[in-house]
Amino acid sequence: MIAFFYRKLYFVFILCTFSFSVARAQETGVKFTSSDKEMENAFIWAKGMALHYKGNANDPVGPWYESALPPRDAFCMRDVSHQSIGAEILGLSRENHNMFTLFASNVSASKNWCSYWEINKFGVPAPEDYRNDKEFWYNLPANFDVLNATWRLYLWTGDSSYISDPAFVRFQEKSVKEYVDSWVLSADSLLKRPAHPNAPIPFNEEDSFHRCRGLPSYSEGVPNLKTGADLVAALYRGLLTYSAILTEKGQKKEAALYAQKAEQYRQRLEADWWDKKDERYYTYYSNDNKFGKDEGEAFLLWFDALKDDVRVKKTIDHISSKTWNMETTSYLPFLFYKNGYWDKARDYILYLSDPSTQRREYPEVSFGVIEGVVQGLMGITPDARTNTISTIYKTNSTGSAAINNLAVIHTIIDITHLNKHESVLRNTGKRSLKWKAMFYGNYKMSYSNKKPVPVKKETDAQGRKISFVETTVQPGKAVSVKVKD
Repeated sequence: MIAFFYRKLYFVFILCTFSFSVARAQETGVKFTSSDKEMENAFIWAKGMALHYKGNANDPVGPWYESALPPRDAFCMRDVSHQSIGAEILGLSRENHNMFTLFASNVSASKNWCSYWEINKFGVPAPEDYRNDKEFWYNLPANFDVLNATWRLYLWTGDSSYISDPAFVRFQEKSVKEYVDSWVLSADSLLKRPAHPNAPIPFNEEDSFHRCRGLPSYSEGVPNLKTGADLVAALYRGLLTYSAILTEKGQKKEAALYAQKAEQYRQRLEADWWDKKDERYYTYYSNDNKFGKDEGEAFLLWFDALKDDVRVKKTIDHISSKTWNMETTSYLPFLFYKNGYWDKARDYILYLSDPSTQRREYPEVSFGVIEGVVQGLMGITPDARTNTISTIYKTNSTGSAAINNLAVIHTIIDITHLNKHESVLRNTGKRSLKWKAMFYGNYKMSYSNKKPVPVKKETDAQGRKISFVETTVQPGKAVSVKVKD
């Protein structure tokens, strides 16, 4: 009860100081405007709330932002992985790099190649989750979530240290090799692995730092757990991400090997975890050798592990039919935009930002709204490998929307979607970039700054036809692209 009282008091403090934070946040940094004023107001709220969680760069831990259960003044591996793109959009680059470097640097053999699940502003593992290297809380999907998050940050920023710095290279290698072996996570072991492969001796089932030292899921309320479906998906994404990193470094033979290993996990997910009767994925497998269903389906989408269109639709339909905790719900705007459920994604953004929504102050929520607007609605996707910014407006409305002062791949851009068939990109930074301007529809003609240019065609993951134009935008220049029938 005392902990609950102080948590309530903490949120009252946030709300009392929030108006000032919002006012300051709107003066600088990235800005979103739209003819859809509800969405614009949601972004304004989310920006102010997220920046409220920015830590003091002079704290012993260095630059950081709150990404754990307030008021611990800490950041955990799962939350940071999910908040990182929203943070990058808001200019928290130093914070991202520092926190991920700390996670990567602290994997160790004494912890069976786990890192610290949660680190506080004093630069030490949070005592709420850590006693010593033999007794601590840790969710096993975390290494692969962090691995994938750092890859996404490389693609967004062009900062090659995320894939080449010795600390990150060591983290990658230990995660896909020793970590997998130590925790018995090979593709053919997931339904046979022991419950606690690295348990402290003597083992105390009642001690959560024993029982949850290597919890094989992000779902923390399921007892007697052997493997979670989210862990299978995380392994798939982690190994596939490592393959992409190796490819970027020119190590194609080893990259092909890890892509093949990743595919084994995806095949096991489809073969073992689909309930044909209920047409849903099981989310956990117990030590009683039984499948069951609980939370966790959203992570199958988060780790982009599903390729069967019918099963993807069934999964999304089920997720949208229920109310989930705020942590899970915070991922849904981005995921629903990505999977073609644009109106539902918008609904989630408005729900998450609604003052009447309980626990909307949880840090993941505001960062999730930011990512949902920028990567979701605005369809902005940077790719440092080719120095390309892709954009596509994901809306069923006829209105306009714009993002200004957005840092991507070593430059700054403004993107305006005037409508569903015309967009403008202004490069206000100092480096040129390639722009892939995409539009939903099968258009016959396209124009760049009113001059006819070739229109190209492709389809998205849902089979929608896309027309696009590729062009280069020099520093200080603006390019408009329009498509017509």
